[in-house]
Amino acid sequence: MPPTARRIEIFAPFGEAFEITKKILFQPFDLGKWFVIGFAAWLATFFGGGGSWSYRHPFDKGRWNFHWHEYSNAQWNVHGHPLWLFPVLAIGGIFFLAFVVLFIWLNSRGRFMFTDCIVRNRGAIVAPWREYRTEGNRFFVFQLLFTLCAMFLFGCLALGFAIFPHSFAVVTLPLGIFFVIAAVIVMIVLGGVIHFMVPVMYRRRCTATEAFGAVWSLVLENLGVFILFFLFLLVLYIAAAMIGCLAGCLTCCIAALPYIGTVILLPVVMTLFTFSLTFLRQFGDSYDAWAVVRPIEPPPPQIPPMQEPLPPPA
Repeated sequence: MPPTARRIEIFAPFGEAFEITKKILFQPFDLGKWFVIGFAAWLATFFGGGGSWSYRHPFDKGRWNFHWHEYSNAQWNVHGHPLWLFPVLAIGGIFFLAFVVLFIWLNSRGRFMFTDCIVRNRGAIVAPWREYRTEGNRFFVFQLLFTLCAMFLFGCLALGFAIFPHSFAVVTLPLGIFFVIAAVIVMIVLGGVIHFMVPVMYRRRCTATEAFGAVWSLVLENLGVFILFFLFLLVLYIAAAMIGCLAGCLTCCIAALPYIGTVILLPVVMTLFTFSLTFLRQFGDSYDAWAVVRPIEPPPPQIPPMQEPLPPPA
């Protein structure tokens, strides 16, 4: 290893994230601060995952028993449905898209608020909401375009299956499966890059495209390290999901309620969120979110060079 190369750790940043969480939430314990940070955490995680671990979908066998023969010969017919169904579907689709846009916007702004609460060790909503309004809106546009592209991609596949189920199954099913797998891999890779965009934008106050380019280059240069990070993060999310399920059982599903569940599980949510920040800061000052609160050291005083004494006159 070259002497100037950085040693990137995986487990040490998690321990550091745990200590930061303990310091923010318990040293000292402040219930009001806990609830304020919990609100920021809820906004930052309810769309991107991490705030709804206590929810479990019932594993009814009938839901997974897909009878292919019932759909293989079915044909979609406009005349077989009442006319009022189509405007209802159109209006419902508009409302659904409006809610998606609203949730993405709140999530984008909430990520900067939650990051600011962690970096500055404070429970604040209004100050970071205003200070990082530009960066939050820029990230919102980027995240919205990413979500709409994903919805359009998988929506086209679903629509093709609904209109031409037999042809889709016989002719394009193998190609469709390959296409879906490739699309999922691309979405996972892009989602991993987006995962680190907020800390970069928070540190540099840059645009979303600049942050995406910086993180993309960083990931390509350290691909193996980032793969290990996300694998470990996946294990942590599985453990967090188990904790969320246990909390839901112990609290009679109170932990499954929006915002309340995030407040109850705030130490878990904050540790996982902080883990990404502490991991990324290993790559230098420009990736360190805490650099915005470090005092700038004054430059050393300029010492004039020593001059040789003049020789005595002859």
